[in-house]
Amino acid sequence: MKKSTVVVFFATYGLFSLSGFLFPYDADWYTSLAKPEWTPNGALIGGIWAVLFGLISLSVAIVYQTNGFGRPNSEYLSLLSINYLLNQAFSFFQFQQHQLFTSFLDALFLALTSLALIFLAGRQNKLAGWLLVPYFLWTSFATYLSWIIYVMNR
Repeated sequence: MKKSTVVVFFATYGLFSLSGFLFPYDADWYTSLAKPEWTPNGALIGGIWAVLFGLISLSVAIVYQTNGFGRPNSEYLSLLSINYLLNQAFSFFQFQQHQLFTSFLDALFLALTSLALIFLAGRQNKLAGWLLVPYFLWTSFATYLSWIIYVMNR
C-alpha cells in the first residue's frame, strides 16, 4: 500500500467528519422535536456515522490505489464531491437552520448519490463498491426518518 493511499484514507475521513465540528448537533432543539419511538439515540447515530466514514474512506482509498484520481476518474470524483457536499449540508440544514423539509430533500439526494457511488466505485474495484452499501442503507433510512420527523413537526 502506498503512503499516499493512507493519506487519502485519513483526509477523506477528516473531511467527512468536518460537519460535526462546523455544524454541531443541537441537542436542545432536536430533543424538542416529535419523533417516532424507533428513532435511534444520538450516541448510536454518531457511532454509526463514525463507522460509515471509515467505510467511505476505505472505499475512496481503494479507488485511489486502483486508478488514481486523474482524468479517467473525473466522473467518480465529481459524484464523490457532490455526495460529500450533500453530507455536510445535511448537518447545516438540520442543526443550524432547523429546516426539516430541506434536510429531508438533502438526505434523499444523499441516498441517491451514495447509490450511484456504489456503481462507480464498483466498476473500478468490487470491494470499493461493496464498502459503500452500508452508507446507502443508512442514508436511505435517514431519508425515511427525516421525512417522518418533518411530517410529525409541521
